[in-house]
Amino acid sequence: MKALPWRWVLPPLLLAGLAALLLTLSPARLLNLNAPPLESLIVERTVLNDQGITLKVRAEGSAPMTIAQVQVDGAYWAFTQQPPDPIRRLATATVQIPYPWVEGEAHHVQFLTNTGVVVAHPIDVALPTPALSLATLLGYGWLGLYVGLVPVGLGMLCYPYLKVLGQRGLTFVLTLTLGMLAFLLVDTLQEGLELAGKAAAAFQGQALVWFAATVACLALFAVGRRQGKPPEGTALSTYMALGIGLHNLGEGLAIGTAFALGEIALGSFLVIGFTLHNLTEGLGIVAPLLRKQKLRWQTCVALAALAGLPAVIGLWVGAFAFSPHWAALFLGIGAGAILQVIIELGTYLQRQLHLSRLSGLAGLSLAGFTTGLLVMYSTALLVKF
Repeated sequence: MKALPWRWVLPPLLLAGLAALLLTLSPARLLNLNAPPLESLIVERTVLNDQGITLKVRAEGSAPMTIAQVQVDGAYWAFTQQPPDPIRRLATATVQIPYPWVEGEAHHVQFLTNTGVVVAHPIDVALPTPALSLATLLGYGWLGLYVGLVPVGLGMLCYPYLKVLGQRGLTFVLTLTLGMLAFLLVDTLQEGLELAGKAAAAFQGQALVWFAATVACLALFAVGRRQGKPPEGTALSTYMALGIGLHNLGEGLAIGTAFALGEIALGSFLVIGFTLHNLTEGLGIVAPLLRKQKLRWQTCVALAALAGLPAVIGLWVGAFAFSPHWAALFLGIGAGAILQVIIELGTYLQRQLHLSRLSGLAGLSLAGFTTGLLVMYSTALLVKF
């Protein structure tokens, strides 16, 4: 085997050596600067139960953090921390405070580090956090089916009525679907960016959302066109169900988190609103299938499950293991999947319009797209607070 020329090997070695030097000798040490370390702590999850208040915290400072004292409602309280060691950068710890919180009242928690930094965490309304059990898992599971699978399935049942439409009707339905997907894309990105703002700054949540969306979109493009042609029919509906399913995962996260935080009224409104909101998604999934001569019921069940069941997973995660940066990541992936479907469905519609050679379809397409936006916007009014 022929050896590589030294001029090919030397640049990577020099870059690796320079990186190792910078990591070993910090700029502050080279300049003899003794600046105090930056300390920051965020609370990712709050659990209220009979044992008191349990908080999952994540450190995002420049050095390991030590929680010296905890104050609740102006009084210092004993606490236990697991693991008990100083919290390293981006590591998590669980802080348990045996505080007799009062249901329905507000409480204010403050962490005091060994360097004197104070981190505040308000609890607006104290309500018991649902405990993980078989009963609660089943309860949230049924709720997820009601929010995700059932409305999507009901929307798909409109397939026989859509089947009798002519070319103009099909064009309207496809552009209606494009309008709904465009709204879902914007909504998913907004939800992801909002959650990214609640994550540790070191995770660069907003950049993570855009990065995940871009990679997901390109990856689905590569998979969808691996045979050298764009997806149509069942394949296109499958990608659409996948994108909608990832969006419904975010809806489940919102509902589960609302109930976990004790916001019962908000959670109930979200259930009703998302159920109505998701009825229209079933129409979009079956739209690319209208040209099929025969549609198997197994295909419909699989598409409905792909689009609706992620809501169940979202509810479970939101209620029992919510983490803002992971939620933002998955919503970014969902946005990328929806964008890929929009592009593929748009090119499919363009090909169909070119083959039909009918007049007046441009105005009909605009009407369908606008109607799709208005339908999704109207149902979203029920879930935005």
